[in-house]
Amino acid sequence: MGEVKTPRQWFLWSIALVYVCAFASIYVQIPGLYGDEGILPVRLQMPKVQRPLLEQESLLGLGPFLGLAPQQVLELTCLVGVALALCAVLLEPLRDSLIYFLLRLLYLSLYNVGGDFLRSEWDVLLLEAGLLAVLVAPLGLLRRRSSYRYHDPVSFWLTRWLFFRLTFSTGVSKLASGDPAWYDLSALSHHLENQMNPTPLAWYGHQLPDWLLRFGAVVVLQSEIIVPLVTFFAPIRRLRLFGFYVQLFLQLYYILTGNCSLLNLLSITLSFSLLDEEHFNSNTGPKKKKGQEKKPGSCGQMVSYLMLLVELAVYLFILYCFITLFKLQINWEEKTLSSKTNFTQKEFHAFLEVFQELTIWIGVLSFTWEVVSAMLNCVCTRGIVSKLWSLIQWALITAAAAAVFALSVVPYTSMAGMSASKVLPAVQDMYSAVERYQLVGAYGIQHRMISTKGRPEIILEGSYDGLTWTEMNPMYKPGNVNAVPPIVGPHQPRLEWLMWQAAQGGDDTSPWFTGLLQRLLQGKPEVVGLLQVDKAQYPFSQKPPVFIKAKLYNYHFTDPTKDKTHLQAWWRRQYKREFFPIVNLDDPTLEKLLEKAGLKEKFPAQTGSDTPVSQAVSLIRDHVKGLSGSLLLSTLLATLAGIFLIKAVFSWFLGGRKPRPASADHKTRKPKEPSETAEKSQAAAPSNRGGKKDSNEKKDSDKSPRKRK
Repeated sequence: MGEVKTPRQWFLWSIALVYVCAFASIYVQIPGLYGDEGILPVRLQMPKVQRPLLEQESLLGLGPFLGLAPQQVLELTCLVGVALALCAVLLEPLRDSLIYFLLRLLYLSLYNVGGDFLRSEWDVLLLEAGLLAVLVAPLGLLRRRSSYRYHDPVSFWLTRWLFFRLTFSTGVSKLASGDPAWYDLSALSHHLENQMNPTPLAWYGHQLPDWLLRFGAVVVLQSEIIVPLVTFFAPIRRLRLFGFYVQLFLQLYYILTGNCSLLNLLSITLSFSLLDEEHFNSNTGPKKKKGQEKKPGSCGQMVSYLMLLVELAVYLFILYCFITLFKLQINWEEKTLSSKTNFTQKEFHAFLEVFQELTIWIGVLSFTWEVVSAMLNCVCTRGIVSKLWSLIQWALITAAAAAVFALSVVPYTSMAGMSASKVLPAVQDMYSAVERYQLVGAYGIQHRMISTKGRPEIILEGSYDGLTWTEMNPMYKPGNVNAVPPIVGPHQPRLEWLMWQAAQGGDDTSPWFTGLLQRLLQGKPEVVGLLQVDKAQYPFSQKPPVFIKAKLYNYHFTDPTKDKTHLQAWWRRQYKREFFPIVNLDDPTLEKLLEKAGLKEKFPAQTGSDTPVSQAVSLIRDHVKGLSGSLLLSTLLATLAGIFLIKAVFSWFLGGRKPRPASADHKTRKPKEPSETAEKSQAAAPSNRGGKKDSNEKKDSDKSPRKRK
């Protein structure tokens, strides 16, 4: 693979932008999730025995030193993370290894105390991608300047390996779990309504013909299993570009139909590892005139023809997998395409057993190639000192990259259908020793069976008398069947995500769900704000309900051709069962669940002292109070876009005012002949014939092309 200067910069810029979205999204939800009046107060997780700060797994131990309450420590952590990430987005010199180390440290601190709300796949992926950003980014803040290093392709290769593991494991888990919806190719139709936050476009996509949705399921499986196998580590750059655009198209589809999540943003960020410098410079470099191009020799032509044949063979192999594995047949009369899975679950597990070790060895060979290439570049460096320094850097980065690669093999082999028995015991012991730092993650293991009976949803209802019940419709998930599916954006509503998972799993005894019911019965505005920011949309904004219960419904997208009575609705639903019985604050059942979850008030809330830091954190919280997470992130991203637009306009305007023709003349003007220079000097200063030069002549000579060079 060629140089990776520009793809590396795109990766670092995108990681910083993802950090901005992640920290800001969590910050908005802290009072309702972890505040003193929240669902799971973070003060209950404070260690009873004070330990040294370096031995703690979070930054909560800084609270007493800064005069902050536990909730304010979390808020300060998010605010510092947003500030650092914004600086890295706006200023290229701050995309430094030290900055990314601090960002990962802050996010790991939140992850360790976040509980169920921060145990999603995208949180684990952000922590691992953040570690790679530390290795990929230059260490320029401690030096005067940072430049491209010969070992950068070695560290940047880890992002491609992570992208392969993420994509391949996601695709494999769909079939290895035995999900019948993917084996009968009806998964895409159900996925459009079963995903976490469907958009209005998902409704329109659900109306597409059944044969087209089945073909879409085939495309998804091919894009996540076959395409990464044959393109991500291919030595031919056009194949890697093909894999990049396939994955980019797939992520854009997920964003348009299921909102933009951190998982989609991180997938696009990691996909830059498939690009190289030539891809960015091909359209901007100077075009050679006709006849100036170097014609390759006979040997070069043979190599190019061979690479073209290999490339065509790969495309034909992908097409062959389309036709044979899924029995694609075109019906020309009805203008439809039929598809059917042509393998069993047992045969797919046999496929995994073969390709498990093969993919790891492909990674080893690809990594070795990058290491050897980087070493040769270091050896060819001019100067003994530069050569020695480059080799030392190469050795350190190679050792770190090899350790991360070895650790990643352990969770990679833990996906469904694979066995970790072939992993060296020493590597497994090393992984167990550093597992709490979340250096590497496992992906695809959280795959849930797609429900073919509709989208299960938990609907909360409140009442004052136990007879008349009113629904509490949330902002970010289906409730009212006539409500338009929301546009959430990169904001990650953590409560809705857990309610979506609980509806699929049927778990009604989780500590967070018990805490939610308690806070709603108490009418805590911090928790109510998680469900609905607009008080007019919340039926119990004036007085909290006396009784509360939860029901489970199955939601389906409406079909205009079948649901004649639901023409104005986006959803239709069917009652399934009771999810949680009727409770009030004095109910013994609720008391037992609270006691079991450790949510009973055992000590009063801790308040921070009146320090400048505490005042600043409280002031910022007062300014964002009442804003929804999607609105805050949209405003933040719009501000960033405006700054970049203004910067581009000023750059264009100032660039247009520069005296570029004059500089061009200096570059193209030939040096004057010595005789001509002598004649002009004699005419200008006839009295200086004895060798003394006039000051004006000296200034002119300083402006000559040779002096300028």
